[in-house]
Amino acid sequence: MIKLNYKNTDEMVIGKENGLNIQQEFANYKDTIAQIITDLNKRKDKPEQWLQWMNLGYNEETIWYVKEFASMVKGKFENILVLGIGGSALGGIAVTEALLKPYWNLLTPEQRNGNPRIFFLDNIDPDSITGLLSILDLKKTLVNVITKSGSTAETMSQFMIVKDKLEKELGADYRKNIVATTDKKTGILRQISEQEGYKTFVVPDDVGGRFSVFSAVGLLPFALVGLDIDEIINGIKDMDLALKNTDINENIAAQNALIHYLMDTKKGKNLSVMMPYSSRLKYVSDWYVQLWAESLGKNKDKNGNDVHIGPTPIKALGATDQHSQIQLYNEGPNDKVINFIRVAEFDKTLEIPHIFEYTGIGYLGGKTINQLINAEADSTRVALSDYNRPTITITLDRVDGYNVAQLLYMLEVQTAIAGELYNINTFNQPGVEQAKNYTYALMGRAGYEESAMALQEKMATV
Repeated sequence: MIKLNYKNTDEMVIGKENGLNIQQEFANYKDTIAQIITDLNKRKDKPEQWLQWMNLGYNEETIWYVKEFASMVKGKFENILVLGIGGSALGGIAVTEALLKPYWNLLTPEQRNGNPRIFFLDNIDPDSITGLLSILDLKKTLVNVITKSGSTAETMSQFMIVKDKLEKELGADYRKNIVATTDKKTGILRQISEQEGYKTFVVPDDVGGRFSVFSAVGLLPFALVGLDIDEIINGIKDMDLALKNTDINENIAAQNALIHYLMDTKKGKNLSVMMPYSSRLKYVSDWYVQLWAESLGKNKDKNGNDVHIGPTPIKALGATDQHSQIQLYNEGPNDKVINFIRVAEFDKTLEIPHIFEYTGIGYLGGKTINQLINAEADSTRVALSDYNRPTITITLDRVDGYNVAQLLYMLEVQTAIAGELYNINTFNQPGVEQAKNYTYALMGRAGYEESAMALQEKMATV
């Protein structure tokens, strides 16, 4: 199991002004946390609670269909192109970047064991879209378009462009190059898929995009590039079992949720930095930023009170950002909790050769890069404590499907618990919907004519 070290948030290490009396706070919140965990697990099977993501590791039907389809198309495509944005892409990017061999798309087919390359179009920058489509042979590309509603302007505009190009190149056979992941019954993409005859997978009801990584949204791309789905599922199940424990002293998701909540509400530390010391985990930070920001940034609590709360997530990468951000973290405002992710055992060991021994860098000879990156992580953690800055260290034994699945699922549960502590709706996103509606109005979507007129007036003054 992954491990959580929170000792550098304790007042015994970083002082009473910036630290917490951890054991006392655990005791104070023991009953509250136990009730939250019990309640989440009771509600997860009820409709409209948006907790179905807690059951995704046990959805044997989806897992079977995903593996079957991946087996059916194996060897037929050189590329997988995923069209999606936000939760439809960030989880897929985070996991494939972590688990595939580094520089996967640059490897030969033999080095990839015959598995396809994978590309994510998660933005609507015209230069990026044009650039990628100019180098992909669409005839040899399986396109996975992902949007539950089917009305996501960014994703559907991408799809319209790609579908048009596919049809021009392949004629009626283009349908074999498309698989859609969308709502089971309703929505524009479901309608199009049934009319056109695309293979489809389902975005489950009561699973928000930022919690969808272990549904077909993520599992299908993972299977298509040859990742071990069973290993991922086992990681989810084992972590789920561990996080059902209602004792905060044994539940790492509850511990980290409470520490972040108290650091925000008691100590004014409302910034949460996610800083993995592994390039393969770099995009876990991107995924975490959406998870934390959309879930916890709310203007109303459950009682309708104006609260305007939510810790702001920040992404970083060790050791890279020691040279860009740590100066601020050490000597700037003491308003952050820094989460380190440390890898105990890397896949490869890389030794530094015995050269330049007559210079000031000779001491590095004979050591390994593995030792160096973890020394950087440990020294940065200690240095931050010297400046009375709170840090948490999450340690993975290694970067594999089992451990990465545990990490992401733990952070999902942590987020749900934190939302309950803040007494907000963790699973809605009204602030995002407002901007979406404005976009629909500007682009001329039917039914948004009045909004378009009002928006034009606002834009003239804002």
